[in-house]
Amino acid sequence: MIMLRRRVLFWMIAAVLCTGSLAAQEETLRHEMKVTLQPEQQRLQVFDTITLPEALVSGRGGTVHFLLHGGLSPESMTQGVVLQKNAEKPEPAHFGINNSSFSLDERLDLEHFTITLPQGVRTFTLRYAGVIHHPLQKRGEEYARSFSETPGTISAQGVYLSAATYWYPWFSDDLQTFVLDVTVDPGWDVVSQGKRTLHQITDGKRRVVWDSSEPQDEIYLVAAQFVEYSRSAGAVEAQAFLRTKDDALANKYLEVTAQYLEMYRQLIGPYPYSKFALVENFWETGYGMPSFTLLGPQIIRFPFILHSSYPHEILHNWWGNSVFVDYPTGNWCEGLTAYLADHLIQEQRGAGVKYRRATLQKYTDYVKKDKDFPLSEFRSRHSSVTEAVGYGKTLMLFHMLRQKIGDELFVRGLQQFYRQYRYKRASFSDVASVFSDIAETDLSSFFEQWVQRPGAPELRIATLEAVEKADRWQMTLTLEQIQDGDAFVLDVPVAITLENSDKAFQQIIPMQAKSKTVTLSLPARPLRVDVDPEFDVFRRLHRNEIPPALSQMFGAEQVVLVLPASAENEVLQGYQAIADDWRKSQRGHIEVVHDSELDGLPEDKAVWLFGFENRYLTALQQASSDYDIDFRDEQIRIGKQTLLRQEHSIITTARNPNNADFSIGLLATMNPAAMPGLARKLPHYGKYSYLAFKGDEPENFFKGQWPAVHSPLTRRLADKNGAAAARPGRKALASLAPVFSQERMLRDVTWLASDTLKGRGAASAELERAAGYIADVFRQAGLQPGSDEQTFFQVWQEKYGPQEQTATLKNVVGIIPGTNPKYEGQSVVIGAHYDHLGTGWPDVHSGDEGKIHPGADDNASGVAVLLELARILGKNMQPERTVVFVAFSGEEAGLLGSKYYVKSTQRFPASRCIGMLNLDTVGRLGTRKITIFGTGSASEWVHIFRGAGFVTGIQVESVADDFGSSDQKSFLDAQVPAVQFFSGVHLDYHRPSDTADKIDAAGMVKVAAVVREAVEYLAGREQPMTAQFTGKQAAQQTRPRGGSGRRVSFGSVPDFAF
Repeated sequence: MIMLRRRVLFWMIAAVLCTGSLAAQEETLRHEMKVTLQPEQQRLQVFDTITLPEALVSGRGGTVHFLLHGGLSPESMTQGVVLQKNAEKPEPAHFGINNSSFSLDERLDLEHFTITLPQGVRTFTLRYAGVIHHPLQKRGEEYARSFSETPGTISAQGVYLSAATYWYPWFSDDLQTFVLDVTVDPGWDVVSQGKRTLHQITDGKRRVVWDSSEPQDEIYLVAAQFVEYSRSAGAVEAQAFLRTKDDALANKYLEVTAQYLEMYRQLIGPYPYSKFALVENFWETGYGMPSFTLLGPQIIRFPFILHSSYPHEILHNWWGNSVFVDYPTGNWCEGLTAYLADHLIQEQRGAGVKYRRATLQKYTDYVKKDKDFPLSEFRSRHSSVTEAVGYGKTLMLFHMLRQKIGDELFVRGLQQFYRQYRYKRASFSDVASVFSDIAETDLSSFFEQWVQRPGAPELRIATLEAVEKADRWQMTLTLEQIQDGDAFVLDVPVAITLENSDKAFQQIIPMQAKSKTVTLSLPARPLRVDVDPEFDVFRRLHRNEIPPALSQMFGAEQVVLVLPASAENEVLQGYQAIADDWRKSQRGHIEVVHDSELDGLPEDKAVWLFGFENRYLTALQQASSDYDIDFRDEQIRIGKQTLLRQEHSIITTARNPNNADFSIGLLATMNPAAMPGLARKLPHYGKYSYLAFKGDEPENFFKGQWPAVHSPLTRRLADKNGAAAARPGRKALASLAPVFSQERMLRDVTWLASDTLKGRGAASAELERAAGYIADVFRQAGLQPGSDEQTFFQVWQEKYGPQEQTATLKNVVGIIPGTNPKYEGQSVVIGAHYDHLGTGWPDVHSGDEGKIHPGADDNASGVAVLLELARILGKNMQPERTVVFVAFSGEEAGLLGSKYYVKSTQRFPASRCIGMLNLDTVGRLGTRKITIFGTGSASEWVHIFRGAGFVTGIQVESVADDFGSSDQKSFLDAQVPAVQFFSGVHLDYHRPSDTADKIDAAGMVKVAAVVREAVEYLAGREQPMTAQFTGKQAAQQTRPRGGSGRRVSFGSVPDFAF
């Protein structure tokens, strides 16, 4: 989120002088500040040379008012400029604000001053100094994302100052430019907006100068003992300021920064600043400022942040931090940012419909009708209600606008809005004006309805019939809006499934009244009608469009929490502690009772059932009859997942059997140690219908949503169980350029599978050429030679080939050396075999003898991914543990290369390999999931790949078994956890038809992305994985020396996108 200044709550202000266009101002207020920080003493000293705009001075008769943090004792350093403390209570008129609803932050001791300027003088210098320290306070406890806040602080942990601190004189709401020259102890560094023009240590002090020539609505000063990283991203400098050294984390952020800056540059326009910096805060925050973001130490290490909250903060540099918000008229930028970041990322992953349904679900669950408000009154989120309206409704407004005018005009409108209002304030009416001009249609009534009117439409199918006439069918449909009040003007999409057609017939039905009847002529018999099936209309959902979910429990106004009276005392006390926690932190009124005190479940409230022992558990079982769940004495099965009562903490939901308008939920665990974590974590999982956790932490390992059943917006005319016909896919509004190059990988495959290399057969000159090619790429990528002889080749001889002659074989080995001495000799291995069948040996099919077998998928594809990983990781990765890249020879003849590597390598012996990832036959992915064999070899594998899939948005399928068909088997035989990546079977396997033209290069990019996530995790993992073998166990693995350091954790994490 952008930082909404908290010094004066401008959502209370109805009008501001000079609101909107900066063009109306010939100049801006300017600060040139020399600041000395003393964090240990919580003090600062400032010399601030201020230049006031002529309009501000002349408009106030030469006497101007300002506010400043208490205790700073300002004094004028300019002759003739008179500074006086003003005992009057600050009023809006003092600051040129035409509003009587004026409020100051009650946490601050603000002081009111006037300054009188001689005729013609507008530039003067103030000196002030003192202590600023406001401890962190928890704000908005009922809000699932609540963070601690402070209006500002200077401390030994760090410095955070913003306009909300009043650490510099505040004259008005005018935009300003500034130069910030800060001196601090040499171990410290300073971050602010603008361009850094000086960064040096002089006379034993750090001096940093930030120059913001671009107008800003406030001035930030952030300081701590940072480790700085930087990388050029075109014309922009990508930076990371971390509180501890973490090369791998910094490189991830720098890389992702460059990707998103380029995507948004193409979508919207040039990035407005010279840098973008990730800055690690000393408490958990999610702030976005112009040209940097301030994120908490845990937040930046959540793997999902890179492709969720982080791009959201990058995008705020266009919306909110360069096109500023005219807050008195409503905050448009949070919803637009969510639409072009959070929604767009899901749209790119094919999950846009799910995201929009979740958005409408949140609105329906959290925003009761008496709590609703228009977008014109939204300023910032501070509760689930304000988020559901201010983010969700605004997001849907922009989505409906896009559907109304089309993608091309929508993008042009975004670009024009940015060009026209950069470094200016803009309102919803400005947005409407720009898009009306671009679309050449008056959109004012569209915006008026969605911005000024509270509430949402509610839809239902009133009547539906179809009759056959001649060779066509006529279908008559009546739609109704059933909300209270007037009709909304809507464009309602309808999808019709026709007999003998696999594609839906689609129609937009305009509604201006609360009822609309249309008759459609159809080419075939209609079987099924779905109204707004892709959730394109902002509306309040019917309960049957929404799967039961935790959000309905946490969003309810009235909740009954039923404890199991028969539970063991320790378990019952744990449940009571959860109840006490939620009564304090959640928004609804929670009544806590024992099951023995009830004669039946209430019909007008949400109900939590705690405990497997709960006497009302059968009510939940009956209410779950529409879902794939089976309750047994010792276990609960959900879909294919079996959950054990003794081992797992289980949460599931259903509709209240006595009143389907309310939900009923079960929270049950036999582990009291898990209960505090459940109390803390569950509010973050609002969109899920069921979850399972394990351990004391506890760790989520299973979650999902029930299907929505019995929707009133689906009506079947025939074939009562028929599925909806397919609707055409939608192209995402923009695409993120992949880190990995399809073109390079396809070029590698094409060359390796060319006739020139004659199938890369055993002991052939062509196989030798392939080895040289691979070594050259390793060298160019910056890898170091990895063999025991310090070359790129591991060479040996054995009987090999169709004649069983003694032949020379070569593995090609390159490494990225580890940086952590305690992991010396340890490795992560990425492998792919580069040999194939030549003209058939050793696995030729009848009729294919003597023909070249190109081996494009098997395994030029695996080698291509290996080489691309080397190119990318070789430039940027600084792993703690050595990463070994191996192209194996002799795989087709019995895994000869991998067996030799495991048996013979001394520099990085197999006994000290933490894990091996094998790339074999990965070039034909298409729409399938990436299959990963052998995940049962270590208990962590499934969590690693679940986490990698979550971060990348790529679907993976973990298969515990390994079928021993490729080089990972050599490592498994040596008790090394190992897996194989595989894209799927096809009829060209080991045939001359396995050619490069059939390769799916986009699929190889997906494989590379997942492998990279796993490799980076393993390279920094503190402990070996928990190997699971039937023979000699993982005890053979050498554990790293030492044992301290930050724990790296994959696995499922709370879904903050909801």
